Amino acid sequence: MGSHLGVAESLSTELIPHETACDHTVEALTKILARALRQLGESGAPEAASRLAAQAWVTVRSSHRPQAERLAGVLHYLARLHTDGFSEEIVMSATDQLLDVRAETPARRHDLIFETYTSLAPGTGFVLVNDHDPKPLYYQFAAEHEGAFTWEYIEQGPEVWRVRIGRPAAG
Repeated sequence: MGSHLGVAESLSTELIPHETACDHTVEALTKILARALRQLGESGAPEAASRLAAQAWVTVRSSHRPQAERLAGVLHYLARLHTDGFSEEIVMSATDQLLDVRAETPARRHDLIFETYTSLAPGTGFVLVNDHDPKPLYYQFAAEHEGAFTWEYIEQGPEVWRVRIGRPAAG
């Protein structure tokens, strides 16, 4: 019986360095990717860079929070490089709930927004109120919920942005 315990202890100590090595690898690759995405955006392709950054964010969001936050920062940087805008504006529906995240810490904002979206019934939406253009969030939604959300600007700055985010009706 004692020999089995020694094997289990040996395995658990061998896994820790491997996990640490994997974490360091993910951290290093995220830094490299962040630099490459910024350069891609600066070279005239901020849309492509934003879509790739959002896909990477979805990949590490649950398992590597610091790297997800770094990629969210890249998305915010890339959003400033966009020259095109969403020009169609709509009016807020009387049934839409309001989610004002301006008083929340940046790290908490996206969690609240995704939690609110997840709780939506098909055919409903909410209006996000933010202190900057939430375009990085749009790319995160596109990467994680492709074809399963709507995004409509109601107000576009310069101090307040309002975006209606919805879950399309089933059909």
